[in-house]
Amino acid sequence: MNTVDAPKRHIFTVTELTGVVKELLEAAYPFVWVTGEISNLHYAVSGHCYFTLKDTHAQIGAVMFRGQNRALRFALEDGLTVISMGRLNVYESKGVYQLIVEYIEPAGLGALQLAFQQLKDKLDAEGLFREENKTPLPVLPTTISVITSPKGAAIRDIFSVIGRRFPNMKLQVVPVAVQGLGAETQIARAISLVNTYGDCDLIILARGGGSLEDLQPFNTEVVARAIAGSHIPVVSGVGHETDLTIADLAADLRAPTPSAAAELAVPEKATLKKTVAGHRQTLIKGMLAKIHAFRYSLEVLSTRLIRLGHPGKRLADSRLRLDDLTARAYGAASRQFKRQRHRLASAGYRLNRYGLKARIERLKIILNKHHETLCHKMEYLLKDRRNSLGIQVTRLNGLNPLRILERGYSVTRSLPHRTVLTDTRLVEVGNHVLVTLYKGEMTCSVIRKNEYAQTDV
Repeated sequence: MNTVDAPKRHIFTVTELTGVVKELLEAAYPFVWVTGEISNLHYAVSGHCYFTLKDTHAQIGAVMFRGQNRALRFALEDGLTVISMGRLNVYESKGVYQLIVEYIEPAGLGALQLAFQQLKDKLDAEGLFREENKTPLPVLPTTISVITSPKGAAIRDIFSVIGRRFPNMKLQVVPVAVQGLGAETQIARAISLVNTYGDCDLIILARGGGSLEDLQPFNTEVVARAIAGSHIPVVSGVGHETDLTIADLAADLRAPTPSAAAELAVPEKATLKKTVAGHRQTLIKGMLAKIHAFRYSLEVLSTRLIRLGHPGKRLADSRLRLDDLTARAYGAASRQFKRQRHRLASAGYRLNRYGLKARIERLKIILNKHHETLCHKMEYLLKDRRNSLGIQVTRLNGLNPLRILERGYSVTRSLPHRTVLTDTRLVEVGNHVLVTLYKGEMTCSVIRKNEYAQTDV
């Protein structure tokens, strides 16, 4: 009976099996489109981006290298549903497969629209769009700098509107690219240069309408921060009325179109002349009314002066009256002085009669005797009080506990409560006690005790 040889087994090593899986998987799916929700997003120090794409039942690891990551127009974030294109890769050292992403876009919402919303939320949280941070426009600018493309329709519309509203307004054109690669850098640099070297007092930033892709330079952070950092007011007139850009939100005033920006920036000269003429007439009428009122007041005062008489005559009468009153006051004061001098002489005479000086000398002698007597009594009293104090000090020293300790006695206290011990029953063998001597203290341990012993002290 012939026997059939059993098939020979091929035993793979882990490395071999992983290599086979890697070849099969990467050959079968060189490029693949995958949609899912981003989670576990983190960036490495190298700039590579790692995340997980997941749906309800499964998940796959993904990596986006620094070159592709830097080209993104929106920011990746956890919870964002995206559509990605890449190639499958098996990471042999860990035995896992992952997706190396070459391209990614938001699912449903366009990348530019998402980037716009993300930047808008970020700058709004910083307070870049707050009304209190915006600079008011000058009522009548002297010079306007227009930052736009010199070849577009926007510059023609602005010149046409301003030429019609205020023909002799001074305009400066700062040419920049308003779309395409690097346009945002040119716009931001132009705003900075005008603030540094320009002599204008108003900036108009404008371009015509276009797609969201065309308006992208005006939806960048660098342009928004340049506008917000400008100390010269900025009027934004970008696109059509339905277009809203980050530059519009950051500007001090947003106009729906370039033509509207020109109208908002410059008042109409004819209307301004009419307003000035009206204010002039109002001012003239007010001045005439004031002149008539002052003239009437002057006439009233003149009438009152005539009734009161000539001021010179009234002044002469007042001088005569003052001289009369002065003479009368001088005479009265002289008489009063004579009377007082007579009274003083009489008082001096009476004092001399009564011998007041001799009485004062006698009183001084009596006062000196009383002073000597008082001093002797005070000395005796102080000596007596000093002797009493010495006796009391001697008695207190006899009662001083330290004097008792000085003769060899001590005070024993229990630890830790420091209770004074007067009986051996208040302490146990092994307890610690504090012994206070005349000089210093000792902590001792009770080795034995005798409750009935007597000591000859």
